[in-house]
Amino acid sequence: MFPEKTVTELAQVLGQKLTQAGLVLCTAESCTGGGVAYAITEISGSSQWFDRSFITYSNNAKNEMLDVDLDLINEFGAVSKEVVNAMATGAVKNSNADISVAISGIAGPNGGSQEKPVGTVCIAWYYGQHKCKSETFLFTGDRAKIRLRAIKATLLGLLKELE
Repeated sequence: MFPEKTVTELAQVLGQKLTQAGLVLCTAESCTGGGVAYAITEISGSSQWFDRSFITYSNNAKNEMLDVDLDLINEFGAVSKEVVNAMATGAVKNSNADISVAISGIAGPNGGSQEKPVGTVCIAWYYGQHKCKSETFLFTGDRAKIRLRAIKATLLGLLKELE
């Protein structure tokens, strides 16, 4: 659908679609460290369709800023569909947005395990009425490539949800 586009081009198209739909977005980011929000705010006028970003790198930040239960993190791990769903829901609850996206992953080069190797990234898209769709990816490459691929997958997923 949009695979040949750059991150900035994807953000531009996203802004057009959100504007047409009358929706406002927020993000909750961990391993991408605000990369999705950066791509979005590169677009002039994005304040019309983008409310805020929560950069919740630590588990305590996920709990304090997004109301993610620490028991949920302890049970499933910060890099899990359960946690990103809670992050995405908490982002909308704690913002003025209609929809959100949440990202948590292991960008490396350390931190991976046999169960969740480096490159494992979970993304959740919240699209209203407490409905979340989440997906787990296994990206390859160094830390920068994994983070960039996660940002691109996030934007592509948002565009798909708005179709």
